[in-house]
Amino acid sequence: MEPSKDYIFYHKGFCFPENLITPEYIDSLETFEIRDSDVFLVTFPKSGTVWTQNILSLIIHEGHRNGTENIKNMDRMPWLEFNIKNLDYTALPSPRVFATHLPYYLTPRDLRNKRARVIYVTRNPKDVLVSYFHFSKIIDTLEKVPDFNIFMERFLAGKVPGSKWLDHVTGWYSHAEDFNILFLTYEEMKKDLRSAVLKICDFLGRKLSEKEVESVVRQATFENMKKDPRANYEKLPEVFEGNEEGHFLRKGTIGDWKNIMTVAQSERVDEVLKKKMENLPIKFIWDINDQM
Repeated sequence: MEPSKDYIFYHKGFCFPENLITPEYIDSLETFEIRDSDVFLVTFPKSGTVWTQNILSLIIHEGHRNGTENIKNMDRMPWLEFNIKNLDYTALPSPRVFATHLPYYLTPRDLRNKRARVIYVTRNPKDVLVSYFHFSKIIDTLEKVPDFNIFMERFLAGKVPGSKWLDHVTGWYSHAEDFNILFLTYEEMKKDLRSAVLKICDFLGRKLSEKEVESVVRQATFENMKKDPRANYEKLPEVFEGNEEGHFLRKGTIGDWKNIMTVAQSERVDEVLKKKMENLPIKFIWDINDQM
């Protein structure tokens, strides 16, 4: 079962959702004007993007942290390639924070001059796969594939927006020297959120008081974030309206793949990815009980 042509298209070797972006806009991003104060959050889909957006918002924007500004994260930190609301990005105040799923080679040219900061978050691919499968059932811009096995084969073949998980992660890690970049894993954030918050603060040059750090950590827990409509993408633009009832944020855990995947499916993912993953400078956590 091949994906419908109405849902995806390929441009310069990368798979995009059909109705959210054009090849011309993608090409225009090469000359996107970068400010030194810009921050780019880069992820493969379903790797902790929304969660990290919330953490960054809490760190950077005191108004979010102390509850005085009722601005949704999607408005505060727009998507670089998916300018759904046709915002004038040049008019945004500094520091601008953009989220993106782009591969390293399609990001703005000036980003490779180590102008601005890049935070790259990755997550173990089995949890990414399971999260992506559930996500595809509730978001209208993705094709609804009822059979997990079919979705898994598409995911492994890169026939989903974001293309191949391994290519995305390997691309960013192998070109790290071209960027001013901080690498984080979803799992380390889940295991020790406070340390991850401090790491991000240090990378951004943000000096928060102990009380402010504790406030960020408290509000950025997955459970508290799920209750916060500013942070949890509760109200999405019409273009994203869902196929069925569901939440943008689902479980936010490590090892949920074990509840969905059969032994054979797990072994299939291992067969395609495990050996190649050995070259990555990351130790992945596959279960909530595993040690870092």
